[in-house]
Amino acid sequence: MTAGLDRVLRPGRIGRLVLPHRIVMGAMHLGWDHRDDGGRALAAFYLARVRGGAGLMVTGGAAVNPAGADVPSCGVLDDTAFRARLRRVAGEVGAAGGLLALQLFHAGRYAQPTPGGPHPVAPSAVPSPISRCTPDALPADAVTRIVEDFARGAAHARDLGFSAVEIMGSEGYLIDQFLSPLTNRRDDEWGGDPQRRMRFGTAVVAAVRAAVGPDFPVVMRMTGDDLLPGGTDPDTVTAYARALAAAGADALNVGVGWHESPVPTVQALVPPGHWVPVAAAVKAAVGPLPVLASNRINRLAQAEAVLAGTPLDLVSMARPFLADPALVERSRHGRPVNVCVACNQACIDRSLVGAAVSCMVNPLVGREADPATPAGPAPHVDPAVRAGSTPVDGPRTVAVVGAGPAGLRAAHDLALAGHRVTVYEADGEPGGQFRLAYRVPGKADYAETIRFLTAELTRLGAQLHTGRRITDADEDLLRRHDGVIVATGVLPRRIDLPGDGLPHVRDYGSAFADDALGQRVVVIGGGGIAVDLAHLASQRPDRQVTVLLRGERLGPRMGRSTRWAVLAELRRRGVQVVPGVRDLRVDPDAVRLVDGTGAVRSVPADTVVVAAGQLPADALVRTVRRAGVWHRVVGGARDTGGLDAVRAFAEGHDAALAFQRAVRTQRVGEPA
Repeated sequence: MTAGLDRVLRPGRIGRLVLPHRIVMGAMHLGWDHRDDGGRALAAFYLARVRGGAGLMVTGGAAVNPAGADVPSCGVLDDTAFRARLRRVAGEVGAAGGLLALQLFHAGRYAQPTPGGPHPVAPSAVPSPISRCTPDALPADAVTRIVEDFARGAAHARDLGFSAVEIMGSEGYLIDQFLSPLTNRRDDEWGGDPQRRMRFGTAVVAAVRAAVGPDFPVVMRMTGDDLLPGGTDPDTVTAYARALAAAGADALNVGVGWHESPVPTVQALVPPGHWVPVAAAVKAAVGPLPVLASNRINRLAQAEAVLAGTPLDLVSMARPFLADPALVERSRHGRPVNVCVACNQACIDRSLVGAAVSCMVNPLVGREADPATPAGPAPHVDPAVRAGSTPVDGPRTVAVVGAGPAGLRAAHDLALAGHRVTVYEADGEPGGQFRLAYRVPGKADYAETIRFLTAELTRLGAQLHTGRRITDADEDLLRRHDGVIVATGVLPRRIDLPGDGLPHVRDYGSAFADDALGQRVVVIGGGGIAVDLAHLASQRPDRQVTVLLRGERLGPRMGRSTRWAVLAELRRRGVQVVPGVRDLRVDPDAVRLVDGTGAVRSVPADTVVVAAGQLPADALVRTVRRAGVWHRVVGGARDTGGLDAVRAFAEGHDAALAFQRAVRTQRVGEPA
C-alpha cells in the first residue's frame, strides 16, 4: 500500500456490499446507451476501469420511464433492448470482479422535449432554463406511478446482475424538484410544506427498498446545497437526510448545486475539495450511515485528506476516471496519474446535449472496445511485458516533431505500442499551448497532463529532446525514420493594425509568459485565448484590463458549462469588454477605435496584446514530403480552424493508429 493513502485504500462498505477501497466512481452520462452493439462499448468502458483498480462504479442515469429521459441518447428501462445491453454490461463487469451500480434517473423539468416524445413533467408547471420549456404538472396518481417506476427499475437492476442501485435525487432533477419550494408549488400530499415536499424522495427510497429486499445496496444521491436563492434551506436538507436513512437508504452520496445554479460547482475555477463541508454537514445529521463526498476531488491524495479530516466515509470521483481509467492502480503504486483538468469540454458539455462523451486528455474514452486500444494488464506492470508492447512486425522508428498536446499523445501511444519513438521539441520544455494554459487561474492541472505524458514517455523508453528545432537541414535525419508525426503547433496571427510595430504591442505567447504588462492592459481578440489572457492579467487587483472584439460575444466557442462561470469571474474582477469594434489604431499610450454603437473611443494602454487567432506552424511539412517518409500532420500544424485541445489530443492518437495500420499493411516507407 502506498504511503499516505492508507485511509483511501482501506476497504469500505455500503450495506452488506464490501468495497475494495473508499473511492466510488460517480455516475456519468456517456451518450452510448443506444449504440447498436449489444452493450459492447459500455462493457469495455467499465472493464477498462475495473482493470485500473476501480471499486464500485455507478452507471450514467437509466431513465425509469420515457418521460424521465433528459436527452434522446438516454437509455430507458422500459426498453427491452436497453435492458439486454445492461445485462451484458453487468455480467461482464461482474465476471471480471468489478462492482457496478445502476443509477435510476428521472430528469423531470430538465428533460429536453422531442418531436413525438412525451412532454416533460414536474411537480409544478415551473419553466426550466435548461430545457427551455414549461413542464406539465403531474397529477397525484401519476406521481404514485413514477414512484412505482423507480421501484420496478431497481428490481430490473437486481435481476440484471448489478451490485447496487443509486437513486438520482440531486443536481435539480425530478426528486430535487419535489423537495424545492422553487419548483414544487403543490398543496396536496406531495407538497405544501417541507414535510410533504420530502415525501416523494422518501417514498422512492422506501419503494426501491421494498422492491429489492433488505440485502441489496441502495444509495441515494441527494443535494446538500442547491445554491439557489429561496431554495431548500439547510434545516430541511438535514431533516431530509435523516428521512432518507429511515426510508431505507444504505448510503447518501452528496451532490452540490443544480444545473441552473448561479454558482460554479464542477468547473476548474472551483478549488479542489471546496464542497466537502456540505457533505460533512449531511454526515453529522445521519451518524453511522455512510456518506460520500463529491465534486472537484480529482486525486487520491485529496480524497485521503477528506477522509482524514472529516467523518466522511467514502469519496465519489467521476471525471477523474475518464481522464485515467487506472487512477487507483497508478496512485497505489506511486505512478503519475493523468489528472482530470475539469475542462468539461468533451464530457459534461457533450452530455448536456446528448452527444457521445470522451475526454480531452484521454481520447481513448469511448474507444475502449476498439481492438487497437491497449487493454493490457494493470498499468504498474513493466511495459516490456504489456500486451501489445512488441508490434507483430517488429518495432519501427518514429520521429515526433513537436511536444504539445498532439505530439505528446502521438508519441505516448506509439511508444505504448512498442515502437522506438524520438520527440523533438524546439522550445526548452514540452507542453506547447498547454504551457500557456496552466498559468491561467484554475488551470494549474494542465501542467499535470504534460508531466504525466512525459513521465510515461520516459517509462516506455522514448527519447525527448527539448531545445531541438527540426529544420530543412534535418531532411536526412527524418528520412532515417519509418514515420514522422508533424505536430509543430501554431503561430500567433498578426492583424493589419496601425501602430502594430510600437514596442508595447505584444503577441499573446509572450504576454502569457511575462507578468510585466503594466497597469493598463488591452487585449485585442474575442476567443478563448483572449479570455484566458484577460483572466490571467486581471489577477493583479490594481490592473485595468479591457478586451476589444469585433464580434458581439466573448468566447463564443467556449463550452456551455464553463463560459458563463469564467465570464462572471471576469466581470467580478472588473474586466471591461467592448464588442463590435472597428477602425482600430494603436497609439503610444492608448488604443483608438470605433465601438459597436458607432462612438469613437480611446482606451488607455500600457500594453496591447494581440490575441486574434492562430496560423499553422507548418513550414516543416514540405521538408517531410521531400524526405519521402510516411507522415501525418496533426493539431494546429494541420489546420487551425476549430482547433482546440480536444481535437489536438484526438489527432495525436489517430496518427499513432494510422502508423500502426500502415505497419500492418506494409505501407510504411510510402509517403502518407
